[in-house]
Amino acid sequence: MAEPYNPSTARRKSYIVPVMNKITIASWNVNSVRARMPVISKWLESADVDVLLFQETKVEDLDFPAMEFSALGFPHIATLGQKSYNGVAILSRLPLRDVQKHLPGEKEATEARLVSATIAGIRMASVYAPNGNPPTSEKFIRKMDFMGRLAAHTGNMLASGQDFILAGDFNVIPEDFDAATPARWKGDALMHPDTRAAWRQLCFMGLTDAWRTLHPETPGYTFWDYQGGAWQKNDGIRIDHALLSPRMADRLISCEVDKTPRGMEKASDHTPLLISCKTP
Repeated sequence: MAEPYNPSTARRKSYIVPVMNKITIASWNVNSVRARMPVISKWLESADVDVLLFQETKVEDLDFPAMEFSALGFPHIATLGQKSYNGVAILSRLPLRDVQKHLPGEKEATEARLVSATIAGIRMASVYAPNGNPPTSEKFIRKMDFMGRLAAHTGNMLASGQDFILAGDFNVIPEDFDAATPARWKGDALMHPDTRAAWRQLCFMGLTDAWRTLHPETPGYTFWDYQGGAWQKNDGIRIDHALLSPRMADRLISCEVDKTPRGMEKASDHTPLLISCKTP
């Protein structure tokens, strides 16, 4: 049984300059940051990461546990919160510059789905795309609209020559190979032809899918449903991704899925995706 999280006794980590100018980013849909603090704290005792990109924090900005994360060695924090739903955050050992909330030009946004900042010369965005189910609903229209606006923003960043990483829960199963039981997801918004087309649009713009590039023959599941013993059966899907701009792809060192937190008590249904790159 996991011990209760106590910020006063949490392990404090001093930041060490990455060897060979390397930076490691963990992208993780935590499915309620406050509920997952014991799991996150335990994982961070051994995880060697410099930046955390969280999705589905499910908490308003004023209630985000910033002091607890500062005690854990992540004093630089940017959040875009929403009560009980959605929510994204960036937590870093290194300073953040030019924090932006929502997609540029987005007016009257009611859903907290993207926050970005520049860290060590790299533009990073924590992305939480809409689920979109059922595909016949307004929710799917919002999903397609978000993906379209994300593609437009990506095009602008590529044109500007920025080095960037888009990472998070895209709610896309890119190929049947990315699901242990593809038939289970047929008809789902995550595997809908329009969803996959929107994903391919991003990739065809010149972005690199970090996991698939380095692991062409390994599924790399990042999500296991709470229902039906999916975790115990390894009935997972790959919906958490990291897309890298061309120069960042050249600097890519590794991309791994850390399953350890998913096996802990009261875990999120997602597990972290870790990306290591050389800094500019």
